[in-house]
Amino acid sequence: MSDERRFPRWVYGTGTDPDARFALANERTFLAWIRTSLALLAAGVALEALDLPVQADLRFAAALVLVGLGVLAPVLAWVGWARAERAIRRSSSLPAPSAFGLLVVGVCVAGGLVLVGLAVA
Repeated sequence: MSDERRFPRWVYGTGTDPDARFALANERTFLAWIRTSLALLAAGVALEALDLPVQADLRFAAALVLVGLGVLAPVLAWVGWARAERAIRRSSSLPAPSAFGLLVVGVCVAGGLVLVGLAVA
């Protein structure tokens, strides 16, 4: 397929086709982020669906944080995939990860809310 017909054009319209192993490894990383997104969504829903001994408002806040991260993760995965794919196609250095900090902070906040909710319940 010509690069003019591949989506997104701003990724595939630059550089040259890389070794398929690199492109497939980048795709596997993207799919790992999608699995992480599904796990975050499931954890957020489970916090609200199960009758856990956690203070209700803190449980709800933690669930919102997890669901929010679960919704945001695929967007960040797409951006990360595209940045890495462009770098691979240009034979340049891979960009630094941009979403790790947000994910770490979000999960820590949600975990902290649950811990506090357990302590005061």
